[in-house]
Amino acid sequence: WSQVVSEAEKIVGYPTSFMSLRCLLSDELSNIAMQVRKLVGTKHPLLDTARGFVYDSRNNLQMRGLVILLISKAAGPSTAELSFQHSMVSGIYSSQRSLAEITELIHTAFLVHRGIVNIGELKSCDGPLKDMQFGNKMAVLSGDFLLANACTSLAQLQNTKVVELISSAIGDLVQGIYYENSKSSEEDSLTDDIGISTWKEQVFLSHSALLAKSCQAAMELAKHSAEMQDMAFQYGKHMSMSHKLHSDLQPFVKESSSDSMAFSLNSAPAVLHQEFLGREAWIKQIRELREAIKAGKGVTSAIDLCRRHGNRALAALERFPPSEARAALANIVYAVTRFP
Repeated sequence: WSQVVSEAEKIVGYPTSFMSLRCLLSDELSNIAMQVRKLVGTKHPLLDTARGFVYDSRNNLQMRGLVILLISKAAGPSTAELSFQHSMVSGIYSSQRSLAEITELIHTAFLVHRGIVNIGELKSCDGPLKDMQFGNKMAVLSGDFLLANACTSLAQLQNTKVVELISSAIGDLVQGIYYENSKSSEEDSLTDDIGISTWKEQVFLSHSALLAKSCQAAMELAKHSAEMQDMAFQYGKHMSMSHKLHSDLQPFVKESSSDSMAFSLNSAPAVLHQEFLGREAWIKQIRELREAIKAGKGVTSAIDLCRRHGNRALAALERFPPSEARAALANIVYAVTRFP
């Protein structure tokens, strides 16, 4: 994965790990960073989010912006709009680079907003109540700051269809996260009969909509046809679905058994069960559950589903002319559909 990202960054002209640097180095965010330092010594999730901006070892943080730049370059200039081709750098319009930054800012804002803890569920080892409350305020305000910057830049693109697309993607994100939070708070959430179609709908909202609609918006900015816009949307949707499936499968396909706690069991009965059972017995049960899932059809079916979405993403790419950028987009799909 790291090699695929590194090669793709060379194609688009610069490392996308610096995509949000202008915002991250602003006076306002520097002040926020100083405030976040007050959380050191606590277990507030905002600290982990902040560390991820600097130490992202898996190169996943800027993946969305990179895909937008690649698909913009793969599509090339549009014959419908010749007047602004002089603004292209490395085969990408400046407005498309701005869109990639906007998408990353939106994604980062929601990551920061997710770092809000439920004060009522805190333990004494998490940190002082005052610090945790302060961390929540910082997560809300800093996330809002990033989202406001993204919306300002979005308006500067002066394209109403792009504004509509990205605004609807923000709405999808909110709806998806609300669904996740509402389900995790229900006592019987572990026993709900949720089919794979419902899972796909929720994952599209919370993980795929932003990338899919941003890829479509990148085609709109270059005045490409409706068919090309739809193919870009399909690539973004199915590639991100494969990416999510690949991530969910890691606890079951990795050779190491150290990831036995990687899937979440955060309901109150599960937490209380762990306390009564004791940590060693709890870990044993989780390992047994993981092995039972591995032995069943769930893992192989999830791998097949991941590859089906990958194939649909590759099929969408066939509508783009052959190029280094198209090959890089295909390599991203291969990377997230390959399993040991």
